[in-house]
Amino acid sequence: MLDVKSIETRMQKSVDTLRKDLAKVRTGLASPAMLDNVMVDYYGTKTPLPQVAAITVPEPRTLAIKPWEKNLMQAIEKAIQISDLGLTPQSDGTYIRLTLPILTADRRKDLAKTARKIGEEAKVAVRNIRRDENEDLKKTSKDAKMSEDELKDELDQIQQLTDKYIAIIDQILADKEKDILTV
Repeated sequence: MLDVKSIETRMQKSVDTLRKDLAKVRTGLASPAMLDNVMVDYYGTKTPLPQVAAITVPEPRTLAIKPWEKNLMQAIEKAIQISDLGLTPQSDGTYIRLTLPILTADRRKDLAKTARKIGEEAKVAVRNIRRDENEDLKKTSKDAKMSEDELKDELDQIQQLTDKYIAIIDQILADKEKDILTV
């Protein structure tokens, strides 16, 4: 009756999305994932920066961007300036360098708050999966003439999966907060 694999797959997707979203939240260190949402005007089409340039981390607080095509330098610089990253690109003709400023204590707290908000969204997604599965199970239990004990066992199984994935989300969040708040 209960498709545990399907439920786990859906909950794991929520965790994967959380990891991807948290990678974009900046810690004190540079990460190429920070630039995933920067869209560059590539021949009239908005294209993610990682698809038009190589992004490396030569130093802990520096990103180096090397466009695949020289004529994209200005478009990339413009895209970074209008993004909400708050970074100023510096070009030497071959590379565009982004130096991350040292985070203030207030900024670190704001970033930790943002990370918690993203984590809460992931928890809500997992709880929504639980709710949907519980509703489906209750509907099908009436049709399948399932006993109350069987229904309770399956509802408990869904709750155990929910608890497991909420704990995973909490651990990922704790690690991210530690990264953000560490000076």
